[in-house]
This record gives sequence, structure tokens and C-alpha cells, in this order.
Amino acid sequence: MQDLVGAIHHIMESDSLNGAVNAVAPSPTTNAEFTKMLASVLSRPAIFPMPAFIARLVFGQMGEELLLASQRVEPAQLAASGYRFRYPELRRALEAILKP
Repeated sequence: MQDLVGAIHHIMESDSLNGAVNAVAPSPTTNAEFTKMLASVLSRPAIFPMPAFIARLVFGQMGEELLLASQRVEPAQLAASGYRFRYPELRRALEAILKP
């Protein structure tokens, strides 16, 4: 969350950024990797990733596009403009959000 707000602030203050800017983490991960890491941070078992039919049932079209479609998005413009992520690794980002 801190990186997203920081990235938005950086975009607003930067004259060198034009057009669409991907406000995403610098290390793309798969659903399976995310599930395992989340389970690890929460000290819970990760038996299997969310089944596709549940994502579709719960989230509808948004679930199809955001959770199931293959996307490898990187923050190329942010990185090139000098933005430095506070939490560039998934584990540290999840720990910052989920652990007191």
C-alpha cells in the first residue's frame, strides 16, 4: 500500500512520465507463488491455489481478468524515472501489510 501511494505521488511530481504507468510491484509472481508466500507469511498451510471456478463464481468477469488471465506487467516507466520501491519483494510487502 505504501508503494502504491508512493508511486502515485512520484507520478504526479514527475515531469518525465507520460501516458500509462504500470503501478505494479517490480517482481511479477504467479497465482501459485503468491498463494504459497501468503500462506507462509500467515503461518498457514497452502494446499492449493484458488480454483478457477471459485474465482469466476465470487468475482465474475473481474476474477477472470485479474486473477486468471496471464499477465506479466512490469513497472518499467517507474523504474526508469527513478522510483524506488519500499517493498520490492513480495514477502516483505505481505509482512508489512499482514503482521503487526
